[in-house]
Amino acid sequence: MNLVVTGSSSGIGRALAERLLARGHLVWGLARRGQEDLAARQSGFRSSRCDVAEWPQVAAAAAEVGAAWPHLDGLITAAGVQGEIGPALAADPEKWSATVRANLDGTFFALRAFGPLLARAPRRAKVVCFSGGGATKPRTHFSAYGVAKTGIVRLVETIAEEERPRALDINALAPGAINTRLTDEVLSLGPAVVGAAEYAAAQKQKQSGGGSLEKALDCIEWLLSPASDGVSGRLIAAPWDPWLTLGSRAGELGASDIFTLRRVVPEDRGRKWD
Repeated sequence: MNLVVTGSSSGIGRALAERLLARGHLVWGLARRGQEDLAARQSGFRSSRCDVAEWPQVAAAAAEVGAAWPHLDGLITAAGVQGEIGPALAADPEKWSATVRANLDGTFFALRAFGPLLARAPRRAKVVCFSGGGATKPRTHFSAYGVAKTGIVRLVETIAEEERPRALDINALAPGAINTRLTDEVLSLGPAVVGAAEYAAAQKQKQSGGGSLEKALDCIEWLLSPASDGVSGRLIAAPWDPWLTLGSRAGELGASDIFTLRRVVPEDRGRKWD
């Protein structure tokens, strides 16, 4: 397959690019940093320097990919930053906004720029957008990051509905608490900035080895495969959800709100409030 991975210079994005290359896929990585090291080791890897928060740069990268490849089979938007951290009402407004742009706009820009190439895919096209990190519950001191990740889930759900007639599956992925530079950043900032609970959780995660990177990569591979055909518009947690079984339930999922963001009303909890 021809695959584009954003955020491929480090962390989960880099591990994913290497996994996909090992499987024989062609991978085009987008990142702010150069990736000549991986290109030198892997003939199937190409890259573009690109800040996904800047639309002109993303559009230019998409044009570069389109000039080399006739189509795109899959897009994985793994680029992201924790950005502005601290109590929301004390946050630097410009840094807060930049954090949302890097995560949410960066995801949308990639979807918008590579949409035409995905439409040319000879098989069912696949899109995986990274979420997690405060998307399903409040994450104190990480409001910008959490808001952006929540927005990504609703963006995925909306596009899935809009593109339902097309041969396209788009899903959001919560990879789990994997040790990356983001974990190290929380530890380096300390409890005074990130909050005591977040700091303690990061300490425990670092000491235990964190979540399974392999399981997250396995889930992404499944989402890119024909086994997931018809599963679209969902937020899937790699460590906990039974994603290997979802292909057989694609029709049932499509007619339900399972694995989606939703509003809970009293009746959902067996209560009736007048």
